Amino acid sequence: MQQWFHDHQLISYLLIVACTMYIFNTVFRMGKLPILKEIAVHIVLALGCLILLVLQLDKLPIIQCMAVAVGMMALLRMRQFYDKRKAYRSKKNGGSPRMDSVDPQ
Repeated sequence: MQQWFHDHQLISYLLIVACTMYIFNTVFRMGKLPILKEIAVHIVLALGCLILLVLQLDKLPIIQCMAVAVGMMALLRMRQFYDKRKAYRSKKNGGSPRMDSVDPQ
C-alpha cells in the first residue's frame, strides 16, 4: 500500500489534506470565522500538509494513521448520537430510564 501511495503522490496529498481538514474542523475549531480568515487557515493547513506528504513518501504511514483518527472520530460521533437519542427517549418516556433489563423480584 505504501508503494501505491508513493506512486500516486497527488492522490496521497489530497487524502492527507482531506483528513487534516476533517480532523481540524471536528476537533480544533472553536467557532465560525470570517470568510477570509477561514480561507487563510485552510491555505496554511494545505501548505502544512506538504510536510506530511514528505513524511508519507518517506515510508511513514501518515495516511493510515489519519484514517484511524477519522475512524475513531466517526465512532465518537455515532456514540454521541446514540446517547443523545437515548436521552431523548428517556425524556419522552417520563424522565426515568427504562428498566427493561432489570428483573423485578
